[in-house]
Amino acid sequence: MLNRVILIGRLVADPELRYTQSGTAVTNFRLAVDRSFTNQSGERETDFIPIVVWDRQAETCANYLNKGRLVAVDGRMQVRSYDAQDGSRRWITEVVAQDVRFLDWGQQSERGDDAQGTVTPSYDDFDDVPFLKE
Repeated sequence: MLNRVILIGRLVADPELRYTQSGTAVTNFRLAVDRSFTNQSGERETDFIPIVVWDRQAETCANYLNKGRLVAVDGRMQVRSYDAQDGSRRWITEVVAQDVRFLDWGQQSERGDDAQGTVTPSYDDFDDVPFLKE
C-alpha cells in the first residue's frame, strides 16, 4: 500500500501554531494548489488543501512562513472524523506533512534582505568561485 502526497502551492494565510497537552508543537495552514488543466471557461481552478505539520518542523513553519509563500509539501493523506456539537459526524481530509520545503525567499528589499532578515547572496558574490566562471 502507498499513501504519499506531494504538493507545491502558496499559503492562503499565516500558519497557526499550537501545542498539544503533552507539549508537542503542531502547525496548521492551508495551501492553494492550481490544477494542471482548465475548466470549460478556460480558467484554472484552485484547490485549497489543509496541511498539518508536527514537532520541530511545525515550529519552523510557524516562525518562517507567512501568507503567499511558495512551499513544497511531501506527506500523507489522512481522513479523520469527529462528532460536532450538533451531534452530527464531520469528516476532515488533510495532508500530514513529513517534509516542508521553502521554495522562495519571500519579499526582498533593495539591500537583498529577505523577509526573515538574512541576506540573500547576489551572483556577484560568487566571482571568486572557480567552477562558476565561464
